[in-house]
Amino acid sequence: MIPERKKIMMNKFFGTFLLMLVILSPNARAQDSPFELLSNDLIWYSGEFRSEYVSGVRSMNDGKHYTSLERTNEGSAIVKYAYRSGKAIDTIATSTSVFQDGSKGFDNYEFSADESHLLITTETEGIYRHSFYANYYTHNLTEGTTLPLSDFETGKQRLAVFSPNAGQVAFVRDNNVFVVDLTTQKETQVTKDGENNKIINGATDWVYEEEFGKDNGLFWSPEGKFLAFYRFNETDVKEFSMPIYGQLYPEPYTFKYPKAGEDNAKVSVLVYNTESGRMLTVLNKKSEYIPRVKWGVSSEQLILMTMNRHQNKMGILVGNCAEAGAGGISMKKVWTESCKTYIDITDDIRFVSNGKAFILPSERDGYNHLYKFSTDGKSEDVQLTSGEWDVLEVQGYDTKRKEIYFSCSQKGATQTHLARVNLKGQMTLLHQGAGTHSARFSDSFDYYIHTYHDANTPPTYTLRSRKGSVVRELKNNQPLKEKIAAYNMQPKTFFSFTNKTGDDLNCWMIKPPGFDPSNTYPVYVAIYGGPGVNTVEDSWGGSNYYWHQLLAQRGYIVASCDPRGTPKRGRKFEHSTYKELGKLETEDFIDFGKHLGGLDYIDASRIGIQGWSYGGFMTLLSMTKGADVFSAGISVAPVTNWRYYDSIYTERFMQTPAENSKGYDDNSPVNHADKLTGPLLLIHGSADDNVHYQNSMEMVNALVSAGKDFDFFVYPDRNHGIYGGNTRLHLYTMMLDFVEENF
Repeated sequence: MIPERKKIMMNKFFGTFLLMLVILSPNARAQDSPFELLSNDLIWYSGEFRSEYVSGVRSMNDGKHYTSLERTNEGSAIVKYAYRSGKAIDTIATSTSVFQDGSKGFDNYEFSADESHLLITTETEGIYRHSFYANYYTHNLTEGTTLPLSDFETGKQRLAVFSPNAGQVAFVRDNNVFVVDLTTQKETQVTKDGENNKIINGATDWVYEEEFGKDNGLFWSPEGKFLAFYRFNETDVKEFSMPIYGQLYPEPYTFKYPKAGEDNAKVSVLVYNTESGRMLTVLNKKSEYIPRVKWGVSSEQLILMTMNRHQNKMGILVGNCAEAGAGGISMKKVWTESCKTYIDITDDIRFVSNGKAFILPSERDGYNHLYKFSTDGKSEDVQLTSGEWDVLEVQGYDTKRKEIYFSCSQKGATQTHLARVNLKGQMTLLHQGAGTHSARFSDSFDYYIHTYHDANTPPTYTLRSRKGSVVRELKNNQPLKEKIAAYNMQPKTFFSFTNKTGDDLNCWMIKPPGFDPSNTYPVYVAIYGGPGVNTVEDSWGGSNYYWHQLLAQRGYIVASCDPRGTPKRGRKFEHSTYKELGKLETEDFIDFGKHLGGLDYIDASRIGIQGWSYGGFMTLLSMTKGADVFSAGISVAPVTNWRYYDSIYTERFMQTPAENSKGYDDNSPVNHADKLTGPLLLIHGSADDNVHYQNSMEMVNALVSAGKDFDFFVYPDRNHGIYGGNTRLHLYTMMLDFVEENF
């Protein structure tokens, strides 16, 4: 039975839909078209459109060979290949050679620096986005012997890593740091104060893992004499609990989660001298964050990146471990940067000139570019790249030729290209073709695996020389391309429009098969809109591509737009939303909806919108502030009040609630619930450790208080990704039903 509200909406558009249903009914399409039809089962369950990938490739020290982890009928195998020929040269290890009974497969592996040992990961158990527990084994390739890293009865391990001299392995268990001597198998417990939800040694807390992108907290010095590690004191951080329903009496999962304006963990760095057993304290003036710990070119040169709580001041500190006094290791600040908004943390630091200088990106001229800075803090800075475009990521530094490889947006924010620059600032773009280019370099930088794709073409993988010439093709996804051709996929086309403040915004559109500009069509606007993410990129979309094509086959125009606040267009554009997340982006999406509604072939009364996470936040604001533009919406796992989100992400863009109460409240969807007029589907996972289910609960309360009708669905014990088993199929089937009833 159709609810009364849905009857009203369907009656309102019945006349227009009738023609569309006749044209687009499955039977009519099947009879009149030679092409196959997409379905959610094909996209989200069958594996029909599975892509070929070149993954798990690891360069060996000589730069001429690589290894790959492969699955066989007998278990796992680590196979050695030649870059140039692609031929298998050797099988390094198999399940049978490592475990005589072949009873275990390899989840992952790591070579020691001299490639004499393997560290093998088995029985992995995920924790959060990056982190996991596992049972580790060391395998001596010379002697063919295998030993468990530790006594498994004491529990699984985390973050196991070889020392550079392959003599030791450090790991974390029960929030403490341990070191195993591989010669004697003696296990040394380095710390003893680790405690769940209180003290973490050797790993990071939830918010560092999520927002600084790292869960590792163990850092060997280049010669393996010192082990630096994080220590997090979470005592003052408030706990967040999520009930887990898949048991007779649901038990809460409780973890430390610092929300905006609340106490963070107190973070410090310690250094353990493996030769003397002495623990050294790193003397650091109070810094709210230490997002990166690194070593320079020797075992003496310890590097810390530090930031203040507002994340608008970054420093690089250098200390000499060999000169540590009774109080610990003194740190000297050699580089600082500050701005009025925020500074993005980066891993793109490379040491050059025997550790006397380092390469680091900076937005000091308004765009993200590479600079050469000195470690003495006195020598003149050298800008290596320039122009109205951004360096996106450093791929590596070729020490032999003194060249830095990186990706960039030199050809526009919809494009990603590869380039290299030498220490004199002479830059070369490696590829000219439109689309998305990425690379994985061999250790010698003589070769790289080049991945290329665009919005309408699955990835092609080629092996190339350092100058860019093709050595051989690895995979081209030709079977997938032929399969796609059978489904009459429609081209994704790019365009721009000018918002009301005069900014040109990048957009894309997919039109239905048999598009007739004399007809009018409903629209599905797919969005994200938040910092650090573009949806309008000339890149392969995977499952989302097929989902959008399915909607096009059903008669919808599908479109997307990157509003102000999104990356790859310089600091002014990306930082324009500072202290007002949601305001300008919503204005841009509303302008986009009006632009679409002004096109002759679009029915302005049937423009729907859908987003996930930040996109869910944007959907709610667009459906309330833009109720006269967007007729229906689907919001998945949305932030509804930035007061509920974590400290590092939220304060980077908003400062604290005490400092910016108006910024938090003016653009919180819960404060605009009374403006909702169109159908809304709200979806969340109850075990979302990232954007807490609490956000949707607050939105439900606001909508109920405002007397608004809406649909709400919860996936029990699912996290932010809402997946597992049939979950994605169920989710998108429900979304499609909602779209066809309300868009």
